[in-house]
Amino acid sequence: MSKLGDKSDQLVELSDLYGRDADFVIAGGGNTSVKVGDRLLIKASGIPLAGITRDGFVELDRRKVRATLTTDYSKDLIEREAQVKSDLLAARVAPEKGTRPSVEAALHELMEYSYVVHVHATIVNGMTCGENGRRVARELFGDDALWIDYCNPGYALAMNAVAAIENYLAGHQGKCPKVLFLENHGVVVGADQPREIGRLITQIVGRLSKYVAERLPENPFGLPTVQLAESGRLAERANQVAPALRGMLTTNGRAPVITFSDAAVVCEFVSSELGRKIVKAGPFTPDQIVYCRSFPLWVGHSRLSKGSVVDALRDAIAHYQERLGGLPRVILVEGLGLFSVGDTKPMAATASAAYVDVMKVARFSTAFGGPHALTSREWRFVDGWEVERYRRKVATAAAAGRRGRLDGKTAVVTGAAQGFGEGIARGLAQEGATVVIADLNEAKAAEVAQEITQQYGKGSALFVKVDVTDEPSVSEMVNAVVREYGGIDILISNAGVLKADSVKTFPLKDFEFVTRVNYTGYFLCVKHVCPVMATQHEADADYSADIIQINSKSGLRGSNKNAAYAGSKFGSIGLTQSFALELVGDGIKVNSICPGNFFDGPLWSDSDRGLFVQYLRAGKVPGAQSIEDVKKSYESKVPMRRGCRVEDVVRAILYVVEQRYETGQAIPVTGGQVMR
Repeated sequence: MSKLGDKSDQLVELSDLYGRDADFVIAGGGNTSVKVGDRLLIKASGIPLAGITRDGFVELDRRKVRATLTTDYSKDLIEREAQVKSDLLAARVAPEKGTRPSVEAALHELMEYSYVVHVHATIVNGMTCGENGRRVARELFGDDALWIDYCNPGYALAMNAVAAIENYLAGHQGKCPKVLFLENHGVVVGADQPREIGRLITQIVGRLSKYVAERLPENPFGLPTVQLAESGRLAERANQVAPALRGMLTTNGRAPVITFSDAAVVCEFVSSELGRKIVKAGPFTPDQIVYCRSFPLWVGHSRLSKGSVVDALRDAIAHYQERLGGLPRVILVEGLGLFSVGDTKPMAATASAAYVDVMKVARFSTAFGGPHALTSREWRFVDGWEVERYRRKVATAAAAGRRGRLDGKTAVVTGAAQGFGEGIARGLAQEGATVVIADLNEAKAAEVAQEITQQYGKGSALFVKVDVTDEPSVSEMVNAVVREYGGIDILISNAGVLKADSVKTFPLKDFEFVTRVNYTGYFLCVKHVCPVMATQHEADADYSADIIQINSKSGLRGSNKNAAYAGSKFGSIGLTQSFALELVGDGIKVNSICPGNFFDGPLWSDSDRGLFVQYLRAGKVPGAQSIEDVKKSYESKVPMRRGCRVEDVVRAILYVVEQRYETGQAIPVTGGQVMR
């Protein structure tokens, strides 16, 4: 890239600016390039503009790119696309990098300006996807912009642009247009300076926004045909639909991520006749086809209002497969909202964002004569186009995430801001699970979630504030997780407290506090999580979920002057056995893990309030002169001569999850200190 100099840095900055703005670019869409001498630097296929670096661009020989515009290729559409792809690959200056140039390279070469930016601005697509788009473009921008009718992307688009630009040049003293409006495909802007690119895009958006504001109907989707449910009922229904979809859309034993949205524009769309008509009409843009499939699955309110939600969705998906083949990536439930599907959280989020953008485009299009969808021939070409299959492959590989023993699992860990809970969450994330850090300590829990996300990638961790003793708080935690991921595969009920004293002097309020957190909190979490797990099992008979309570060796053997803690743990094992008997028919295994003393955790090792410090001050260990003496005394009581560690508990969790034939057990992890 030496020939490109500082211009490549400016291109990276310009690309990231628009790539990070969802009003201009969704996911890997959009394109940018810069020309310097005989070199063209253009975004690589499948690489998103947001966060792009120099390595995300391909350097091409401009002479070879321009030659594709005059080469006599095959008349056969498929064969021709393969030939063009081969010639563009041959134009690479550094083919050893393995990156593939955007199929739009020829179109960018056509624009005589140094910088070229192609974005899919929502407000612009309101016009380019509108029935009267061409007329309005002429009215608002006159000869300053060139309208290009829709044609298949790739070589066909480039050749269509060649003809349109040649006609434009003939009537404008050979001056190339700076703005191309591509029907159903966004806007291309060219200029010799990045600042001029920004000025032009701002001007375009400003004029269109004013036009829409003056003409958009107050209620463009029409009056709702279904009265939306109150928020509580909405969440309850979403908690039924999401895990049911997750079960039915499982492939090769791996459940997808399901993301739910009930944003205002979504609720308007899925509750209107216009929304239903738009779904039937077909897709608006190539990006919609790539990220959402050509058609979403529409589930009417009446279908879900009768009988089993699982049966209704199963019928709807079967009909979709019969009609279109494959499985849907977007499910629109009338009166409820949008459910998007992906192998990972980022992929599901992309599908959701892309279809919400479709809804906004549809809304804006009402100011431009109504929506104009692609024809069957047009969307079928994009759906089967090798270039788009390549983009999907690149996007899937980039978002594939980790592969481990818990790959594809969503695990909620309560009390995960520190101590055992934090260690467990990190251990599960290392094994490929998506982890929810559920805790009252907002600052610390959010920090843990952020660190896991930084280590394992976007969507790998989520912080949710919860008070396990408060039922509405627990219910909202479950709602939040289902909204983000579609279900819960593993619940680690870890939140717990310890207050110790003689029964003769122990305050009732402290006894009740310990019981409320350790015992009642476990009950409440299971109560609200198990229906979600049961629904997914109903949808997929092979599906199995796990509820694992982190108990203690004190739940297996009495603890002197520690009755409240030991009692809550003994009682929790009773809950575990009872839950196991009740929930086995729902495909849910319930077990307790009983660790020994976690000497490295804050309960024992805190330098100010830890038990080692307290026991030293109280003289509980005869002859002890230091914290280390107290620690050694307690370690000597363990046959394996050390305290329990996080990795010991994580191994036990993995065993429980993978062991399909075990439920209702209390598994000691005590180094032999307590044997059963």
